[in-house]
Amino acid sequence: MSFELELKKGNFLMSECDHCKKIVWPPSEWCNQCLCKNSWRKCNGKGKIIEFSKKETTYFCVAEIENSIKIIGEIISGTPKIGQNVVISDCGICDDNYFFKMKMLD
Repeated sequence: MSFELELKKGNFLMSECDHCKKIVWPPSEWCNQCLCKNSWRKCNGKGKIIEFSKKETTYFCVAEIENSIKIIGEIISGTPKIGQNVVISDCGICDDNYFFKMKMLD
């Protein structure tokens, strides 16, 4: 199993250390803290907006997912606010680039 193969299928996975339980980002097979093996797990995709911007009519944000990693994505519903709850609604790889689309929950 690999992060990119799963992302191509629309699945967002996280790598988590089997020993110290640290979420490792960017995803890796080995922990960058204790050097132990990581396992892959499905992410619930929930997070909070920590920054956002707008280009024409489209909003983008930096969201902290599961209180640990930060990703950039397009907001596909509503007008964002700092601290707003979001969830990854779609993800994948297009033209060799990762993409993430997020819906607001509040």
